[in-house]
Amino acid sequence: MQRIANLDDIAQGLDALCLIDPRLEKVRGMAGEVPLRLSEPGFRSLASIVVSQQVSRASADAIFGRLTTLLDPLTPQAILAAGEDVFREAGLSRPKQRGLIAVATAVADGLDLNHLCLLDAPQAIAAMTAVPGIGPWTAEVYLLFAAGHPDIFPARDVALQSAVGHALGIDPRPPEKTLIRLAESWSPWRGVASRLFWAYYRELKGRDAAPPA
Repeated sequence: MQRIANLDDIAQGLDALCLIDPRLEKVRGMAGEVPLRLSEPGFRSLASIVVSQQVSRASADAIFGRLTTLLDPLTPQAILAAGEDVFREAGLSRPKQRGLIAVATAVADGLDLNHLCLLDAPQAIAAMTAVPGIGPWTAEVYLLFAAGHPDIFPARDVALQSAVGHALGIDPRPPEKTLIRLAESWSPWRGVASRLFWAYYRELKGRDAAPPA
């Protein structure tokens, strides 16, 4: 697996995507800078993605900022030792609290988040989604940004659905199953296509909807 590790990899992927699907040349021109968005594998990265589930990027950044101030360093042990007052002060909902505790417990019990980055995507996603609080979207985003996986497209992401729908003239926006089928044509560079359409959404809406990395 060729890992997306630098901006040269992004450029290579964008060039390949435009050859695969010439419609993406216009999308690329309108998207502006397509950032690398690569984070260190591990608990902190996964925790930031759990926090960002089903909230805006701005809200996720604010909540995670408070959480990492209250629990520094942010480790599984710190999450497991924290009381509800800490979670409440950070602004975490009850489902997010349960999700973070479940993830912290799994990591403390031996779930190796670094090793998962070396696995093929289906195997890694299966291992991660066996943990309560980690759904397919969370697993896919972790592999995109912590593992630099080149060929994952989180089709459940509403911002990606909106961006693809607008860019390719699909109205209403394509639902998950439709977008999965559409994105198959962008393999083996679906990870770069994800970044491209998040960048396009940023230019379209004037705000960043990509999950924290």
